[in-house]
Amino acid sequence: MSGITLQTVRKEFETGEEHIVAVDDVDLEIRDGEFLVLVGPSGCGKTTTLRCIAGLEDVTDGTIAFGDDDVTDLRARERDVAMVFQNYALYPHMNVRENIGMGLKLSSSMTSAEIDAKVEDVAELLGIEPLLAKKPKELSGGQQQRVALGRAIVRDPEAFLMDEPLSNLDAKLRAQMRTELQTLQHDLDVTTVYVTHDQTEAMAMGDRIAIMDGGELQQVGTAEEVYRTPVNEFVADFIGSPSINTFDATVEGATLHGPGGFEYTLDDPSPVEGHDTVRVGIRPEDMTLVDDGVAIETTVLEPMGNENFLYATMGEEELTLRVVPSARPSPGDTVDFAFDEDSLYLFDALTSEALKTKTDAGAPLIEEPEVAE
Repeated sequence: MSGITLQTVRKEFETGEEHIVAVDDVDLEIRDGEFLVLVGPSGCGKTTTLRCIAGLEDVTDGTIAFGDDDVTDLRARERDVAMVFQNYALYPHMNVRENIGMGLKLSSSMTSAEIDAKVEDVAELLGIEPLLAKKPKELSGGQQQRVALGRAIVRDPEAFLMDEPLSNLDAKLRAQMRTELQTLQHDLDVTTVYVTHDQTEAMAMGDRIAIMDGGELQQVGTAEEVYRTPVNEFVADFIGSPSINTFDATVEGATLHGPGGFEYTLDDPSPVEGHDTVRVGIRPEDMTLVDDGVAIETTVLEPMGNENFLYATMGEEELTLRVVPSARPSPGDTVDFAFDEDSLYLFDALTSEALKTKTDAGAPLIEEPEVAE
């Protein structure tokens, strides 16, 4: 298989008198062996897109291809994909061995001995061999998730499709499973499409990230690309934790005027030429406390151990700064911050499209290796 291609895929629903466009003409190429993460807020269309790829939803328009094969009209069982869901969907009356092997019993001509051998190989890979005789109710959330993964892996599918599989786990176990999933996917070298609403999870796991909003694909790129060179304000705001600080500013020549007396003169005013107003963006980690800069009033300080989150106001705007742990202003204190122009983001006030980002959006941040023919 050489990957998955979506061409102007559209999915519409009719619910009573309401017409909903859940997926709006999405073009997306998922490379062979790639771990691609679909991310976005609730209702953005990411799960519907995944279900269209799986064949669980019929597309209204457009095509879906696996390699050179058009699978648009094929049913789910004819697409050779394996899905892992948020709720695990294990059979409660079957033990782990039976749950993992059920798909092979239903869809292959393998003997019971061959199925058992394959199930044991997968259980060893996932570290759940001692659990093969247990029922799902005897397992922890992490163990149940491994069983669900085992049921997918044992089939040797052409693609893994995962719909928020870690969302039911606690934070520590989620981080552990995140690492294990990446290792497994790398070892198995299977094309994987992973859906999550958690941008931190997306950035940590994906070879590339596809960001959706309102059924539309906003941007596709590596974690560094979408973070440093977002195509619009939505992507800049959605990617990054804490979120980027944004506010309106008027443009007078090369100078930006914002809330609370904010004033900044650009060395390079070319991004704002022809604009009377823009949206300014500054990421929390790019704001440094100084003796003489932009004045803000502290509201809350959150010590995080290795850093502090400082919440403050600049006029009517609320800001978040990531500062060194030794910085501990009290609520109500006035402090000053500064930033470098290189770290400044600027967005069109009407279209939200990026006018300036941290680097040239047209240039790759990391050289991709040449592929031998």
